[in-house]
Amino acid sequence: MKKALIDTNIALDILLNRKPFYEKSIAVLVLAEKGIISGYISASAITDIFYLSQKDLGKKDAKEALKKLFTAFKPATVTDNHIYQAFDLDWDDFEDSVQYIVGESLSVDYIVTRNTKDYISSTIPAVTPQEFIQVISVI
Repeated sequence: MKKALIDTNIALDILLNRKPFYEKSIAVLVLAEKGIISGYISASAITDIFYLSQKDLGKKDAKEALKKLFTAFKPATVTDNHIYQAFDLDWDDFEDSVQYIVGESLSVDYIVTRNTKDYISSTIPAVTPQEFIQVISVI
């Protein structure tokens, strides 16, 4: 079974029903719900996802939406060592470097994001939801 780390923007596309991205992002969630893939969201991203989604949904609805998201995607622990390793990468976007290090520690096969260029230095393939769906459908 393939493992994927889900980037913040994909989770927000799902929770906030952001068009035109929702359709492909929700398809990734369905793959995880059906047990076709194992999906993860880093714990550090979860705080950002909650903060941003509660602005649109309200606190109560944002919590409920996140709980539903966790039925498909498991929270992935972020340790102090992950943070130190991410600092050592010296990438332009620290959040992306943390995501990458967490993905590496989980031995994920893919990072699913709409911002693939942010992972140009990654040894883990960064793919869009559409690309991920295509890869999984041929496996």
